[in-house]
Formats: sequence, C-alpha cells, structure tokens
Amino acid sequence: MNMALAFNKSLPGLCTLDSYKKHFAEFNDWLKQAFEHQTIASLVKARARFIDEVLVSLWQHFDLHKHKKISLIAVGGYGRGELHPCSDIDLLLLTDSKLDAQQKEQISQFITLLWDLRLEVGHSVRSVKESVTLGKEDITIATNLMEMRLLTGSKELFDELQAQVCRDNFWTSQAFFQAKRDEQQQRHAQYHGTAYNLEPNLKANPGGLRDIQTIGWVAKKHFNTRTMRELVAYQYLTEDEYQELMECEAYLWQMRFALHIESGRNENRILFDYQPAVAKRLGFGDDGKASVERMMKRFFQTVQRVAELNDMLLQHFDGSILNSQSKLKQQKLDDFFELTGHLIRATDNAVFARRENILRLFWHIANNSNITGIHSDTIRLLRLVRRRLMGDLQDYEACRQLFMSIMRHPRGMDRAITLMHRHGILAAYLPAWRNIVGQMQFDLFHAYTVDEHTHRVLKNLYRYSQAGFENEFPLCTDIVKRMEKPEILYLAGIFHDIAKGRGGDHSELGSLDAREFGKLHKLSDFDSKLLAWLVESHLLMSVTAQRRDIHDPAVIAEFAEKVRDETRLNYLYCLTLADIRATNDNLWNDWKGSLLRELYLGTQKAFRRGLEKPMDLRDLIRENQAEAMKLLQKQGFTEQEVLQLWSRIKADYFARYNPKQIVWHCEHILRHKDPLEPLVLVDKTPFRGSTQVFVYTPDQDNLFAHLVAALDSKKVNIFDAQIMTNKDGYAMDTFVVLEQNGEPVTSPSRLQSLKRALETYISGKPDLSRAKQRLSRQMRPFNIAPKVVFIPGANKHRTMVEITALDMPGLLADIGSVFQQCEISIHAAKITTIGEKAEDFFMISTRQDQALDADQQAQLRRVLVEQLTHVTEG
Repeated sequence: MNMALAFNKSLPGLCTLDSYKKHFAEFNDWLKQAFEHQTIASLVKARARFIDEVLVSLWQHFDLHKHKKISLIAVGGYGRGELHPCSDIDLLLLTDSKLDAQQKEQISQFITLLWDLRLEVGHSVRSVKESVTLGKEDITIATNLMEMRLLTGSKELFDELQAQVCRDNFWTSQAFFQAKRDEQQQRHAQYHGTAYNLEPNLKANPGGLRDIQTIGWVAKKHFNTRTMRELVAYQYLTEDEYQELMECEAYLWQMRFALHIESGRNENRILFDYQPAVAKRLGFGDDGKASVERMMKRFFQTVQRVAELNDMLLQHFDGSILNSQSKLKQQKLDDFFELTGHLIRATDNAVFARRENILRLFWHIANNSNITGIHSDTIRLLRLVRRRLMGDLQDYEACRQLFMSIMRHPRGMDRAITLMHRHGILAAYLPAWRNIVGQMQFDLFHAYTVDEHTHRVLKNLYRYSQAGFENEFPLCTDIVKRMEKPEILYLAGIFHDIAKGRGGDHSELGSLDAREFGKLHKLSDFDSKLLAWLVESHLLMSVTAQRRDIHDPAVIAEFAEKVRDETRLNYLYCLTLADIRATNDNLWNDWKGSLLRELYLGTQKAFRRGLEKPMDLRDLIRENQAEAMKLLQKQGFTEQEVLQLWSRIKADYFARYNPKQIVWHCEHILRHKDPLEPLVLVDKTPFRGSTQVFVYTPDQDNLFAHLVAALDSKKVNIFDAQIMTNKDGYAMDTFVVLEQNGEPVTSPSRLQSLKRALETYISGKPDLSRAKQRLSRQMRPFNIAPKVVFIPGANKHRTMVEITALDMPGLLADIGSVFQQCEISIHAAKITTIGEKAEDFFMISTRQDQALDADQQAQLRRVLVEQLTHVTEG
C-alpha cells in the first residue's frame, strides 16, 4: 500500500502521455512484485486508489474541476473500491444540465486520454433524472448505482442521486431481489447450470464471483449497507458464513489477479493458454499438468462452496427476511421432517444428532415427488453437522440401510442424488468420493470434474427408466425395464471413476473399492462380483467399438469371451453409453452410438448362437455375397457381370461391408464409363449417423495421404477408414466422416464440394503442405510425445499399429506419407480423437502382403516418431 501512496503523491500536474504511461508501467510492475507477499484485497484497493488519483489529476489537467455542476463518480466494482490489474473502470459523469460545447470537448479529451493509457474505461454522461429513470428500467444500471462513489466534482449532485437510489420507489427490496435472482438464473443457463467446464469463467460461472456479489447486493439493498461484514449484525449471515464467503472470494480474487497479470487483459476465463502460468504464480508448482490439476481442484471445490451458500442465503433472504414463505402450507412427513410448500424442512435443530436422519432427509426427497429442494434452515443445519462428522456416514448400519433404500428407490437417481452431490453428502458417506470432488483432468476430452462427470452418468442412467426418453435410447430403455437389479447399474456408475487421481489403474482400484462396498452393504456374492466387474471393465466396450473392427467375427468372439454372458453385456452397454455421453457433450455423436449398438447386438447374437459355434468369416462372406447378388440382379445386372467384377476384388472386402454397401459400390463401378478416371461417391443418406465417402481409382503413390488431405481441406473429421487394393491394382477406399459439430454432412453443396475436392486431389496431386492449418488456441498448451505401439493380431499377414500423437491438422496425411516412404500398405484405419489426443489404429502390411517383422517395425516406429515430432515442433 505504501508503494501505491508513493505513486499517488508523485503524480505530475501537467504531464505528457509518455510520463503517465511510464507511471502506469512502474505501478503495474510493483503490483506484480507485491502479489508475492501482500493480500489480494490490499492490492485491488491499492489499484483503485491509484486510479482515483490519476483520474482526479487528469480531471484538473483538463480544467473540469472548474465546472461546479459536474461530478465524476465511480460505479460498479470500481465504485466498491476494487480493481484487478486489468478490470473495467466504470465512470458516471453526473451533470445538472446539458453540457455546452466546451464541456463536451474537455470531457472528450479526458476520456480519450484514458483510452490512450490503455485503460478499460466504460463511461456515461447523465443527469440525476436520467440516471434514476434508466436505473428503474435496467437492473444492471441500478446495481451499478447502488455502489457509486464520488471521486471529484459536485458533492451536492452526488448526494441528490444517492438519496434517490436509496428510496423504495427506485427499486423495492422484493423487486430488486426477484430481478437479481432472474438475472443469475439466466447467467447460469449460459453455462448449462454448472461451473465444471474445461475453461470456466471465474466471474460469471455458477459459484463464481458474481454469485458472491449477488448474495451481498440483495441484502445490502434491503438493509442499506455498504459492506458484506455489516450483514452479520442483521443476522442475514452468520459469522462462519461470512468468513467462508471471504475465504472463497479471496481465492477467486487470487486467481483473477494472476490471470490478469498473465493474460495482460481483462480476462476472466481460465483458458488453457494461461492455466500453467497461473498455477505457477499461485504457488501450485511448475510441473505442468499436475500443478494445473491441483489449482483447478481447489477452484472447483471453492465454487461448489459458493454455489451452496448462494442457494441457501438467497432462499433464506426470500423466505425469512422478505417473508415470502410465511403463508406456505405445511405438511408433516414424519417425526423429524415436514414439507413447507415444496421444500423439506427439519422440525428441530437437533434432528441430525441422529446421523441416519441425514440419509432419511434424502430418502424423503426420493419418496415424495412434491419435494423440489431443501429449506435454507435445514441446509444450515446440514452444513453444521457435515463439518462436525467424526468418521464416515457409511460406518452407521442405519445409514447403510437408508443409502441402499435410496439406490433401490425408483426416483433415487432423480432429485435425491443431485442434492446429495450438491450438498456434500456423497462425500460424507463414501470416503473415496471425497478424493474426486473437484478433481479435473488437464485435457480436452474430460469436460467436467470427476465428481460432476459421475453425477451426470447417474442422471443418464436414470433417464433410461423415465417416460419421455424412450426414443432417445430405446435399446437401453428396453434393457433397464427388464433389469432385475438396476441399483447395481447405479452403483457401478458411482464407482466407475472413483479411483481417479490416486495413481495406478483407476478401473482396478475402483473395482477393489466396489468389492469392499458390497461386503459392507451386505450385497450377495453374485451382485458384488457383478458390480466389481462392471467397474473394472467399464472401458472395455468403448475401446472395442471405437478401436477394433467390430464387423470381424473374431473381434466379436474375443469381446464376448471377456464379457461372458448376456446379463453382463446388458449392464455394460447401459453403463458405457451413459459414461461416454457424460464425458463431454461435444464429443458424442450418432456414429459412436451406432458402433456401440452394433457391438452389443453382434455380441448378443454370438451368445445366443453359442460361443462354441461362432460365425466363420467364410460364412459371413458367402451370406453377404448372396444377398448383394440378389439386389444387383434386381437392378438389371447379370450374374456374369457381377462375378467378373468380384473376381478382381479380394475376399476381405465382402466381410468388411454389408450387402447394401456392396451394392452401392458395385452398381456405380459397373456403370463407371472411364476406368482411368477416379470414381468418387458421397452418400447423401447418413449411415449410422455419419457420411460415407467411397473412392475407386487406380492405385497411386501416396493415395491415402492425398485423400485424407482432401478431406482435411474441407474441414470434416474422419472417424473410420477401410483401405483396400484390388487384385487388378485398383484402390477401393471408404471413409466415414462427420462435420466438426458431430453431425453428418447433409448440405447438397457440401456433399458436392467434398466430391470435387477428392477428385482434384486424386488427379492433381497437390502440394500437401498447402493444406496445413495452425493449431487451435486450445490445442497449443498440450505437448503429447508421439508414441507407436505394435499390437499382436490373429492375422499372420497383417500388423496392427496404434499411433498416439497430438491431434494436429494434417496428422493423417503425415502418417500416410510415412507409410508411403516405408513402403507400407494400409488395409484399415480406426481414427479416434480423445480431446487433444489422437489414438489412431491401422491394419498394415508390407507391399508383399506380409506382416512386418521386428526390424521393419523398428524402422517404421523410428520414422513415424521423427516425422510427427518434427511436425509438432514446427
């Protein structure tokens, strides 16, 4: 603070712009240094005072102090005397009459100089009457005026406006409260009601700084106070609640202050670009991903506390201070709880002395559909007892019985589980849950913290049994309706990621936790084993569907052998679907859904045939050929024409494609007039929620690289590829693509554009470097070293290789170029993007149609790693 005062005292009178800029630079340097050893509260107040003195100095410099009927007033956050390094400086120039030309020019010069100093200035010029009128019409203006502070100029005008703002006819407490609550609900809706986003806004997100301010605004308006501290005396806040709010605010302020320093602008989003540097500045270490995760874990825990306090205090203000709940109907539920309107309320302050009543509260919420929430008085009691718990709630037998009753209740996964999550009762019940509260992963795949992701999994599972969602996932709805014990599915949802962040395989560790839970809660041996297996195997189905060729009978047989029976398959399918959908809203698409469904149905069919009689590949080929032949003959082709074409195609083709696809390809090939010209087909009808692209052309060097570069140039995402060269040297390549929003390509112009691009790239062999794009802003902070792993396969003529790398533009084209350089043939590809990471599988061989030997694998690994490392660094 002394430094700030020293700057203030040295402010020049008539001064050049450069000297002011130098003054600001020196002050900002001091702020950065002071961040290490002074409280953030003192620094934001120091900056506000520094700006005060600058503004007053410039006010005098432009002779504005000579006009007696103009006031310079700070409003909003600046009015509270709080300014972060790059925060907006909101000003009101208050006048009693219209400005003359000279005054307008002086004010214009004043504001222009502030902009020249690169200050974020928002200003308005109004009379008292105009300010009051606009304030009555706009809640944001009204809120800013509530926190106004006179900097210089007419005190008489300032006092007149302040008196008007404090009157009830400006905004009544009831109207102001309702408007601010509506404003908050609209703001929360913009963030989908959660702060658990990859790059949260620490000011506007639910549980952020705005929510703390809203708590204070509604009460300060009612009690006509200036500070949050004063609200303790009015019994709006308890001393503990006030201290907790200040502690949360201090942490969010620290993050915001550091974020402004690192970004150099008024940035409130904790973007990936800044997370490592902010974490380091805040003292969380300099170990990249780990330090970011530590910082963000505390952030998410902080906003969860703020959200709970905000919910409780706004409800308390509405009910107890504004008395809006005084006439609500009351209904007794049992000896411990009653219903007040639609809120459940404890009948006395000692109700939670019996620990099982904590769980009984949520059982009532599940059992009574009229209950929409918990009364603020009871939230207060719940918060107090939660802090005083010795041990875990699961240590009490009565609590265990009630917990399982909630798990088994038809509405247990509805409002009850959400409120248990929101109010920290899952953490109080399950010790392992506490470790995942606020646990994030520094990547682009996991959009939520582990606890919030798990909560969303449970909500997805619950929807399978609810009316109105039958058309969304009809197969899951049908399975759950027939499921004897859906509680095992819910418990698997709770435990599937509960061991994340501990180190080691979270699936195996979570499985051990699930076994212990089953033993403690007296589940049968069968149920406990099923639960533990689901947790341990919860990634099995998604990995198989997205990375293996699920149309290969051998893959289905291998998967079915691991699953073992149809009961496990049913549970695993429902859990997998709910898990993927709850990971990241932007990454789910119908293509993934169709893969999982086909894997489920294929495995179910294998079980019903009997695993001892799996379908042979030759049987599948014969079935597909027979059906395709019938359809082609119906279209007028003779058997001889078709067989002549098929004689040039390898047998694998007929196993990879279904009869309709075979017909689509063959009819166009048979009608294709010039065999030397490429045939490009783009299906107008979505296939499994995606768009199919088929290319038939004489094979050529680097064809795969050219094709993926063409698709990349049209900004579509490739999810699957079947690459095949016929006996006569013709390539028959199929790509499954989606738009970047996860939807199939449907626009006729887009479909035609894709077709033209592919034809151009095949015929013209363009310079692939021109297709390169820069890494997106979100991708730049990530550094993923390329990794090449060879996977044993059943086919002795093929080699499976997994390539993991940063999902950079043109990655597939670079991989294709390396394959070409090393004389490798590609037969199939599975393209999987997990956030910022690409995990691509290829089935390859030598040009002599043999699997790669050890030396060839080593050479390919070396060239791939060198090429992809060079591209990433470049």
